[in-house]
Amino acid sequence: MKFTRKANAIWKGTGKDGAGTVTTQSTTLDHAQYSYRTRFEDGVGTNPEELIAAAHSGCFAMQLSFLLSEKGYTPTSLDAEAKVTFEDGRITVVHLDLKGEVPGISDSEFEETAQKAKEICPISKLLNADIELTAALVK
Repeated sequence: MKFTRKANAIWKGTGKDGAGTVTTQSTTLDHAQYSYRTRFEDGVGTNPEELIAAAHSGCFAMQLSFLLSEKGYTPTSLDAEAKVTFEDGRITVVHLDLKGEVPGISDSEFEETAQKAKEICPISKLLNADIELTAALVK
């Protein structure tokens, strides 16, 4: 399967004093604002690291659901949080924190399957950062 998705960013002004918007093909993000403040301080809007975290957590959870289904399990819930660490001008670490409800699966099989999902998730493969995983099976 091959497909292409797109997003658009418009930036106006300097890096510190300027501002921009991002829009996705689906328009889920439609001129969502971002700026120096939303990236490096605390402001209303998004930032590239937050968007990477959203993409990674969503991709990882979906990849894990595919792997669990292949093993005959249907997850009730997969709650994946990605924490992206920006340090010295680069993303150095992404920590995935997973809580899953999967009826009938053992802790060890859940952990093994989650680790495999982390490795083969397309966003994991894309990132040049350490990717850590904490997985907990909720019973």
